[in-house]
Amino acid sequence: MDRRTLLLAAGAATLGGCGGQSQAPAAQSPDAAKSPDATGSPSAAGGPPPKALPPEVDSGPRDVPAVALTFHGQGEPGVVGGLLDALAAERVKATVLAVGVWVRGQPELARRVLADGHELGNHTLNHDDIKGMSDDGAYAEIAGCAAALREVSGSIGRWFRPSQTQRSTPRIRAQAQRAGYATCLSYDIDSLDYTDPGADAIVRHTLQGVRNGSIVSLHFGHAGTVTALPKLLAGLRDRGLRPVTASELFA
Repeated sequence: MDRRTLLLAAGAATLGGCGGQSQAPAAQSPDAAKSPDATGSPSAAGGPPPKALPPEVDSGPRDVPAVALTFHGQGEPGVVGGLLDALAAERVKATVLAVGVWVRGQPELARRVLADGHELGNHTLNHDDIKGMSDDGAYAEIAGCAAALREVSGSIGRWFRPSQTQRSTPRIRAQAQRAGYATCLSYDIDSLDYTDPGADAIVRHTLQGVRNGSIVSLHFGHAGTVTALPKLLAGLRDRGLRPVTASELFA
């Protein structure tokens, strides 16, 4: 073998060691094997997963002047499109916890959420009362939405928010983890926009309690939220608070 052939062979051996092909794949647990995607992908998950988070979070670091804007994701295309336009105009990125049947019914809007730089997470398949479900029923709701998310993005996303309840339960958290979600995303600020109280009330409900590290609950599908958004964002900035995604809040 001449000198050039020897050098090429040595280089190929070095690359093989870095690519992970020489090691046996890690064994999957039975639940991980059933999960639609146990890791997610950067397009929907927004980067590497957060470290050392508890099974549920309702706020982020209180020493960081930022707040996470999170949206329960379902609504008529015109209203949702208007909200995404408003976020784009303000150059704000948010976290959208999407309902699975909405994702399947409006896949182009779900893809736009990602294309606009927002996070896309899981808010169950049908938005039913998950607290009253059996273990298998809750898992089916979470895994069903995860499958819908993977159909449009290639990932199940990073975050899960239970439907029709602000807080998870041990049962819900166990089924979320079974489906591939390490952390349930709750919130400490409820805008009450789903009650359609008017734009001024939405802004007031949000700003009166918001502080460093808050996670704000908002909704797609409500015209008042679209109208309130510019004033709400201005109010956050007046308080020195930067609106970010949930993953950025915990980065």
